[in-house]
Amino acid sequence: MGLVVSLALLVGCSQGVTATPRQQAPAAQAGPAVVQTADGAVRGVVAPGYRVFNGVPYAAAPAGPHRFQPPQPAAPWPGVRDATKPGLRCVQDTSFDPDYGRPTGEDCLNLNIWTPDGAGRSSRKPVMVWIHGGGFLNGSADIYDARWLATQGDIVVVTVNYRLGTLGFLAHPALSPDGDVGNYGLADQQAALRWVRDNIAEFGGDPTKVTIAGESAGAMSVCDHLVAPESAGLFRAAILQSGPCQAQADRATAERVSAEYATSVGCSDPAAIAECLRSRPVKELQSAPLYVGFGPDKLTGPVTGTDRLPVDPMTDIALGAMPRIPVLIGSNGDEFAMFAALQYLKDRGLPPYPKLLADTFGPDAPAVAQHYPLDVFGGNEGLAYSAAVTDSVFACPTDRIASGLARTNPVYAYEFNDRTAPAPDPLRVVPFPVGASHSLELRYLFDVGGAPPLNPAQRELSDQMVAYWSQFVKDGNPAVSGLPEWPQLGTDGAAKRMSLQTAQLTLTEDFGARHNCPFWATLKGAR
Repeated sequence: MGLVVSLALLVGCSQGVTATPRQQAPAAQAGPAVVQTADGAVRGVVAPGYRVFNGVPYAAAPAGPHRFQPPQPAAPWPGVRDATKPGLRCVQDTSFDPDYGRPTGEDCLNLNIWTPDGAGRSSRKPVMVWIHGGGFLNGSADIYDARWLATQGDIVVVTVNYRLGTLGFLAHPALSPDGDVGNYGLADQQAALRWVRDNIAEFGGDPTKVTIAGESAGAMSVCDHLVAPESAGLFRAAILQSGPCQAQADRATAERVSAEYATSVGCSDPAAIAECLRSRPVKELQSAPLYVGFGPDKLTGPVTGTDRLPVDPMTDIALGAMPRIPVLIGSNGDEFAMFAALQYLKDRGLPPYPKLLADTFGPDAPAVAQHYPLDVFGGNEGLAYSAAVTDSVFACPTDRIASGLARTNPVYAYEFNDRTAPAPDPLRVVPFPVGASHSLELRYLFDVGGAPPLNPAQRELSDQMVAYWSQFVKDGNPAVSGLPEWPQLGTDGAAKRMSLQTAQLTLTEDFGARHNCPFWATLKGAR
């Protein structure tokens, strides 16, 4: 399967119209559970070692005339707003999501703030803004319980919702008179970053020390913010987990597919397409146009060649034109095994190995079959197919990104290699191990359910990862007293990466060779 699977399935469970000036809401009663924002006071939850404020609006509901528009400021509210429960998730297809009972809606532009004890206006903490994954089609901010990062790491964590699928990335030219089509979800993320800049000090966060971070589509979003003009200056460091930057739609492709999509939902009158799309019942817009991707499945997402995202991030990496900021970047040792397992479960088996390769790699399939012969993997199609796609789609693009950035930036690279990482129940019944698969490192940083708990060795690895990530957020360098030194990634052939695994953390120098990156670089369609 493609990157369209939500994390919820795995864990079980700006440029726009100038707004009128906002009036400052009356000050609220002081107390650790109540914080004053620019729009009004919010009351969160005070727990041992931390506070959490849920569902805080950072923009107005993008509904009605604001659908398919950049986000607008949230309206101030009187009194104290309840921030003890999550806000709405953004509209998404919940038919295959075991967490479907949780409500979705267009009034979903909200975020959650986790603060450690001691965070206050006189003792501000560095901030990590987390952008969730889900293939730009599903997922939500409240899946990520960030109390470990807050309490053990002593940082403020903000998790963000943003528009998804059709509502977030439809790029029909009729929707934007100035031609800056699509990217509404990316604009939401930028609005959230501006909200953090303007409000996080009230929660004890330091607005001058913001790191943006994300996994999968969240990491792809981080890639985009590295080159998006309106994101400049809103963060000082970046973390990219399992999200190579190649999944970008060019404007011509996005507009063509979006036009086909509009016709498919009954909006074909050239004079009324925008009005038609904005008036369609939201249930009719839960699916999404397909722009780009890999293999038989594809994903929607940000559109390049637009004002908000003028260039493909991979192009800027090649040119060395990224901002000179610290970057922590990595992937998992068995990324694609989870997707292969989900395909196995969905279809009650996998197609023959030659068909799997042909469907995914097209004319390159014979070369891939020679480089990944089935007998090397004990005749197991799932293992062989997973290894090939892991290397081609995740490992080698991540290696190329990291190496390109390391020419000009401080880069700290890792590979998550706990091949006994807890996986959700369905993934543990397929006839091949999923190992250190896509998204499984997240439960070492966040308290996400839906799988067996971490064992003592994994709990130790979790503590180490929380320490490394938090220290990077604090000063752009994951140097933790008592833990192995994590050196910057060099540009020579002996580049060292941190291998995150139980028993003993190690530094490796053979990442590219182990994942056959020289081979993948020779292919005509190399990513």
